[in-house]
Amino acid sequence: MGRKQRRLVLIGVAGAILFAAVGLMLVAFQDNIVFFNSPSDVVAGNLAPGKRIRLGGLVEDGSVERLDGTTVHFTVTDTAHEIKVVYSGLLPDLFREGQGVVTEGMLGADGIFVADTVLAKHDETYMPREVADALKEQGHWMGEEKPQ
Repeated sequence: MGRKQRRLVLIGVAGAILFAAVGLMLVAFQDNIVFFNSPSDVVAGNLAPGKRIRLGGLVEDGSVERLDGTTVHFTVTDTAHEIKVVYSGLLPDLFREGQGVVTEGMLGADGIFVADTVLAKHDETYMPREVADALKEQGHWMGEEKPQ
């Protein structure tokens, strides 16, 4: 085998190993990638119960119910639809009614979202684009320019 042929075989083997590594990484990340969904997406029925998602929108006014020291029930809305959320844990300091929130967890078969992470946002500037666009369409947007 000549020098050029050995080099070509080496490049081919390295390319195959790289291709296999990238393929394995994509398969491994497939179940761990969590996409953002608005309450309208969830109500539309595009999600299977038990699938891990991020749910974002506004905390509906008058919906926060503190059951004990750490369990909280509240409703997330995009002003078109609402999803009831149950969260056990400490809420962020910025969490309050009428503010933006992103929750991460799973939708139960009963339609209640069980969150294990709650991220509160201090204004609409940091709100996901889908929720901000929905709020603009309905006239509830407080920001002046589109979120990035």
